[in-house]
Amino acid sequence: MNNPHIVILGAGYGGIMTAVKLQKSIGMNEADITLVNMNDYHYQTTWLHENAAGTLHQDRTRISIKEVVNLNRVRFVQDKVISIKPDAKKVKLSNNELNYDVLVIGLGFEAATFGIPGLEEHAFTIGDINSARLIREHLEYNFALYHNEEPNNQARINIVVGGGGFTGVEFLGEIANRVPELCEEYDIDKHLVRIINIEGSPTVLPGFDPQLVEYAMNSLESRGVEFVTGAMLKECTPDKVTYEKDGRLVEIPTMTTIWAAGVKANSIVEKSGFSTNRGKVEVRKDMRTPDYDDVFVIGDCALIMDPETGRPFPPTAQIAIQQSGTVAHNVKAYINGGDLEEFTPKLLGTIASLGHNDGIAVLFNQYKLFGWKATFMKKMSDNRYLLKLGGPGLLMKKGKFNIFY
Repeated sequence: MNNPHIVILGAGYGGIMTAVKLQKSIGMNEADITLVNMNDYHYQTTWLHENAAGTLHQDRTRISIKEVVNLNRVRFVQDKVISIKPDAKKVKLSNNELNYDVLVIGLGFEAATFGIPGLEEHAFTIGDINSARLIREHLEYNFALYHNEEPNNQARINIVVGGGGFTGVEFLGEIANRVPELCEEYDIDKHLVRIINIEGSPTVLPGFDPQLVEYAMNSLESRGVEFVTGAMLKECTPDKVTYEKDGRLVEIPTMTTIWAAGVKANSIVEKSGFSTNRGKVEVRKDMRTPDYDDVFVIGDCALIMDPETGRPFPPTAQIAIQQSGTVAHNVKAYINGGDLEEFTPKLLGTIASLGHNDGIAVLFNQYKLFGWKATFMKKMSDNRYLLKLGGPGLLMKKGKFNIFY
């Protein structure tokens, strides 16, 4: 009799951690495990804003799958997922088709542009290693070209960031630190450079502690960031954006628009016929889909409601990593006929970096930190994940040890 076949789609935080946990907990004769990912590496999504700004090289962010996954225990297939056929228990890939007995879906997110004209065509998003690298190279190209045109084109050194959530604010912190370096390298007066954040809510980081939000805005404004809140982006073209505030349309000349105001679950999930809520699968308490007992969903594709607020938990790396423990346990229990656990998020805190040397944090929903203390906690959190994923060797290779600056 053949072993049950466990297929994990995606090597993001949830997928890779599930694979690492299963390779340790499931015996060779207990099940076969296959991990499918488009790239031969895992990357830390929460570091991409640093890669995009050019303050951290992308090689630090990506981790070779063979470094953390035992390829003698887990079969790795580098391919793109095209569709899932849950009734037939099949996954269609670009170059192959897989049958499964148990499926774990961790296909991540994609940008949501809300139908804003020109955004999909002309704005950049911070979605993966390639998109982050493209932003970095685009910024350097435009700064380099500034003094090679007559007259100088201000649009080349105006940087517009759409969205004042975590991704947007963390990118603002990095680019505010990077701009002085770019200006020195390309002989540009840094006072000519504009960094503009456009946010639809009355404040950036909506829902975060107001005192810490004020600290974050003051920190970023002191480094040249301009905030336009209560404004809606209306159009993006190759050389300008248009936003509306107080009933008035305003144009900003720019060749660099970074869209960080919305993500949605990978559209493959909805297209494959699973029951969804706003594109995500509202999973049962054991992380399975409502319609299929043999399909688990993790990370950005899973919707988990917070009973206290009546709203979904945010799809953070912290929650995805916690989910992997429950999913790995439940996959093993499912194939062995055991009892499945319920997943309960344990929110340890929320940390936002404002560049490598500044940040804000709320720990255990009561302790507020800012400045170097928040930076220290952010880097310790990053290092803790590396230790969980690949042990001391990976931590020493990829860890952040410049913890006070």
